[in-house]
Amino acid sequence: MAQQVPRTVRGSGDRVPVLRTVQIAAGVLVAIVMVSFLRRLLVDVPNLAAGTLPPEEFDRRYVAHPWLAYLHIVPGVLYLLAAPLQLAFRFRRRHYTFHRRLGRLLAAAAIVSGVFALVFGGLFAFGGGPEASAAVVFGLWFLVCLVLAVRAIRRGDIVHHRRWMIRAFAIGVGVGTVRIWLTIFQATGLLDSQSSFGPAFWVGFSLNAVAAELWLRAFPDPPEISHPTSERPHPAVSPSTS
Repeated sequence: MAQQVPRTVRGSGDRVPVLRTVQIAAGVLVAIVMVSFLRRLLVDVPNLAAGTLPPEEFDRRYVAHPWLAYLHIVPGVLYLLAAPLQLAFRFRRRHYTFHRRLGRLLAAAAIVSGVFALVFGGLFAFGGGPEASAAVVFGLWFLVCLVLAVRAIRRGDIVHHRRWMIRAFAIGVGVGTVRIWLTIFQATGLLDSQSSFGPAFWVGFSLNAVAAELWLRAFPDPPEISHPTSERPHPAVSPSTS
């Protein structure tokens, strides 16, 4: 019992400043994804309406295969917009019923997005084999994390549910990290536009996957467990909290 107290105190005190940093970083990455999505719409919608193809090879894939592309993009955007809310302890504590219903929707959206990411990223990778391989590896990992998260919560295991959902979110928001590395590679002249995609995919998603593991190593338990009992959700519903 005496050995458990320092862990709880350390987890509660150290979590706040680190959590704020992580929240800011995640917010920036989500914002990058949203800007990319809006730019995608500005290019694709006029061409789809007119029945034309954009001049850039990178953009043509989305217009030539809109169903594959947007069955990946739209559910993915929905997932990334709402997932931070789901991961917030205060939101879960105060709005548990909504959290639970929204979680079902977002899990389904994320799985759809992940499946079509595998198809679109594997078949129509702008960066060729290196990008396609990264899309398949991390796309599969994303889906595995989601399936294991859903499986855990159906057993009432909130600890492992949270861990797998954090891993999935880290990969999902990794799209923003990839954009940052694309900009770095191209702006510095290290790689041209097309050849930068493979390295950017591997570096961006790998960094996010490692960051998730470091966070889980530092804070393995959800606040529902590490916080005092008075701050936890109602016992009748706590097993389903992420």
